[in-house]
Amino acid sequence: MKHIRNFCIIAHIDHGKSTLADRLLEYTATISQRESQAQLLDNMDLERERGITIKSHAIQMNFKIDDQEYNFNLIDTPGHVDFSYEVSRSIAACEGALLIVDASQGIQAQTISNLYLALEHDLEIIPILNKMDLPGAMPEEVKDQIIDLIGCKREEIIPASGKTGMGIPEILQAIVDRVPAPVGDPEAPLQALIFDSVFNSFRGIIAYYKVVNGEIKKGDKVKFINTGKEYLADEVGILKLDMSPRNSVKTGDVGYIISGIKEAREVKVGDTITNVARPSLEAIQGFEEVKPMVFAGIYPVDTDEFEELREAMHKLQLNDASIVFEPESSAALGFGFRCGFLGMLHMEIIQERLEREFDMTVITTVPNVSYIAHTTKGEEIFVNNPSDLPDPSKLDSVEEPYIKANIITKADFVGPVMSLCIQKRGTIINQSYLTSDRVELVFEMPMGEIVFDFYDKLKTISKGYASFDYHQVGYRKSDLVRLDMLINDEPVDALSSLIHRSNAYDFGKKICEKLRELIPRQQFEIKIQASIGAKVIARETLSALRKDVTAKCYGGDISRKRKLLEKQKKGKKRMRQVGNVEIPQSAFMAVLKLD
Repeated sequence: MKHIRNFCIIAHIDHGKSTLADRLLEYTATISQRESQAQLLDNMDLERERGITIKSHAIQMNFKIDDQEYNFNLIDTPGHVDFSYEVSRSIAACEGALLIVDASQGIQAQTISNLYLALEHDLEIIPILNKMDLPGAMPEEVKDQIIDLIGCKREEIIPASGKTGMGIPEILQAIVDRVPAPVGDPEAPLQALIFDSVFNSFRGIIAYYKVVNGEIKKGDKVKFINTGKEYLADEVGILKLDMSPRNSVKTGDVGYIISGIKEAREVKVGDTITNVARPSLEAIQGFEEVKPMVFAGIYPVDTDEFEELREAMHKLQLNDASIVFEPESSAALGFGFRCGFLGMLHMEIIQERLEREFDMTVITTVPNVSYIAHTTKGEEIFVNNPSDLPDPSKLDSVEEPYIKANIITKADFVGPVMSLCIQKRGTIINQSYLTSDRVELVFEMPMGEIVFDFYDKLKTISKGYASFDYHQVGYRKSDLVRLDMLINDEPVDALSSLIHRSNAYDFGKKICEKLRELIPRQQFEIKIQASIGAKVIARETLSALRKDVTAKCYGGDISRKRKLLEKQKKGKKRMRQVGNVEIPQSAFMAVLKLD
């Protein structure tokens, strides 16, 4: 066990985690020249196209240092805040972390929040200054920032470059010297922490775990503590580039288990595996519950595909434990699911994965949060969907959830960040300087205001520096109204939203203008309206596509042309009564990006 090292790589987006992981794999000869490609561990098409890591990836490397063979278990993690749950799970399976900082950009928000995650789990941090080959690198300044942040010695910071391979031997040496070997009792009853799982259509569900105590053997009867289900370990092994089977996986190692599990609901990330013959009575602690930020409805375009969508969602949840969902129905869209996501990028990725991996075409509704409505009869109603809000005549008041937001930013951006929060109906509670250059702002604000684009705007105005964390502080009364969108007098409930009265007019006007651009023109006129109750507050008209029916009349009497135009007019009138307007998926998505 003393020759095993488990570590993960944490950093802000685009600071070079995956590239550095590639160099480590090449240097330790885990992959051959033939297998190597850029961002080797990012095996999803979506990750390669966008150049971001979405999933954490585990891989084992073997390497000799000072004539002693070491096992390195590396987990490469995402950098984007929407996938911070992936990072927290990877951290739970490690004893050390490589903290990578881009020498040309310095420390950024996500670096700090991932670092705090790692420190909470008492990981040994090895600071690395990456991208040293760039002409814009500022090694000395960035070293000062790192020393301020984690209080290490200057010589402990390793200069490196994922592109040229500089500093790789020093990193491996530092991992051996500084990262502690896993602690655990090989003789104790088996305890293994599940930190990820994937679905394989031939072999069922494959769970990835780290063995904390004991060992897991091929053919053992194992039990998952939280679900209470028992299985036979058909195959166990460790994770190389592909899975490589072993007879047993010992204490401290990271491995996988295939046990023919068919049901997605039976594997929970954070569960503990134990042996049926010598069970451990308690589960491993240290897994936080995921807290969704954004709620939206996902509906199949074809209502018959509801069951397939349910299956697809369960399989996705295996691979991405941070998504939560429950069934709901809508008047316009039929049956679907109400899903909770960690952010807008997460929502986009889930939608795209449903389309690519499961061939499901889905419609996503406007994201929102849950409200409490009080009726005039004194009833309390939980409103998850704007269409559930009672009629204004029966409504006494509405309460919306409030959050306490902690924003850490550089001192230069305090002004813009404050004005953004105030614009989002926030009130400032506290402002404190952590260092001469970094400020913590504490706000109370309605959760409904942060769902749309608050995070993106915060990142934009702070040049990516501000980090943001929040927790709920209960419900408060608020002047909210339901904004309905009508297309040719037909309400489209997927586009309706609950919004503060002061913002309703602007928002309604913007949606009308946006829909006018996005709805394809028809042979008849389409009117697009935004209304609060029976009162229309904004309107746009999409003019008809006109076919030139008089083209064939050249010369002759005007009455011939008039006859044709009258006939066309009647047709248009009839068409407007029976014609219905298809709203493209891009229109639903565009409403989310209104600015």
